[in-house]
Amino acid sequence: MRIATYNVEWMNALFDDEGQPIADEEWSARYDITRATQLEAIGIVFTALDADAVLVIEAPDDNRRRSTVQALENFARVVGLRQRRAVIGFRNHTEQEIALLYDPDVLSAEHDPRGEFAGKTGGTDAPRFDGSFQIDLDIDATLDVVQFSKPPLELAMRTSDGFAFHMIGVHVKSKAPHGARRKDDIMRRSIANRRKQLAQCIWLRQRVDEHLAEGEPLIVLGDFNDGPGLDEYEALFGRSGVEIVSGHDRPTPEQLHDPNALPVLARHSAAHRSSARFYNDESKQYVSALLDFIMLSGDLLERKPTWRIWHPFDDTAIYKIPELRQALLDASDHFPVTLDIDLSASAIDGSSV
Repeated sequence: MRIATYNVEWMNALFDDEGQPIADEEWSARYDITRATQLEAIGIVFTALDADAVLVIEAPDDNRRRSTVQALENFARVVGLRQRRAVIGFRNHTEQEIALLYDPDVLSAEHDPRGEFAGKTGGTDAPRFDGSFQIDLDIDATLDVVQFSKPPLELAMRTSDGFAFHMIGVHVKSKAPHGARRKDDIMRRSIANRRKQLAQCIWLRQRVDEHLAEGEPLIVLGDFNDGPGLDEYEALFGRSGVEIVSGHDRPTPEQLHDPNALPVLARHSAAHRSSARFYNDESKQYVSALLDFIMLSGDLLERKPTWRIWHPFDDTAIYKIPELRQALLDASDHFPVTLDIDLSASAIDGSSV
């Protein structure tokens, strides 16, 4: 089985209010890319992925006038994808939803939120993701209240032959100091954003602990806007958000696993892996970063998982296919990450839940 996570940059701008793709020559939300070009590129990438389930980050908006599910299912029909069923969780107000597009012949997926709703005042013990979380962000003995701008998508999954597992799709807060101009303002906003980003990851880790305590097979995947060794502010806080969620410094049974998320790989290797590519207006160069991960609970490691980052320049097999290589560059500023794993009920004796 293949599971993918893919941040499709401003996918919402490619659909009308009826959820129909707009394949015209007007500009998309991507620089110098038309809507027709971006839509065609996304279709090529999804077809090449041939995944049983794709977590779509920055999926089309869901509100009183627009439907994420309708847009994604229309897109699947137009392109002819077997991943033709979509599901979302709590909608957000950013026009960038988190959704799952999947093949209903292979899997079932249901929104399965956990935790108690804590409202605006917040709770400290893994509250539901559409509420608020209380945590002391700056060690001043005062609890701060944090929300997810994009609540994680919690899913109860089941394969067609009965193996049950859970997935949590995430798009964690960006640390970029948007709007800051002066050097001191950039530093202040960067630190504040990192505090909030780490708080979201601590909240998410509390939910991971609950699943692991129940012995539930778990996959946590998506865009973390962070990674080991990614920026200089990590030293200020001691660890990255990805390290918090993965529990890399905990006993092995409590860890989540993704070989791309290993701190030693990021800090002691000249060859840095990346899943995103952004253009820097100041330097006039592209900047690469590893932001997208698929983390597994320890019990799933026994099922022969393999990971792949679909980077058009780093993956030699992709580079040799000009159409796919260009499509990956036109479709988004992120590249898909896939996990191939045996999730059949008979893969391991007694593994069916």
